[in-house]
Amino acid sequence: MLQKGIYTGVIEKDENNNFFCGEYLLDYKMVMAKHVVGDMITIKSIIENPSDISFKKYPKKSKRFDKANNKPEQS
Repeated sequence: MLQKGIYTGVIEKDENNNFFCGEYLLDYKMVMAKHVVGDMITIKSIIENPSDISFKKYPKKSKRFDKANNKPEQS
């Protein structure tokens, strides 16, 4: 079973060089440091997107996400 989180999906990049996963904008520096387009990630938390430029397209943003992996469920 995939680890729990808000959303699990694949990192994509739009025509404006924004990294996103589903409807969530991803922190650019975090993606560049640890990930590549196509990585399967799990988003751990979201905030309201503070950027006026990308808010219309991505009203929610995440800085807390990591590669998705299979972990046993904790009981």
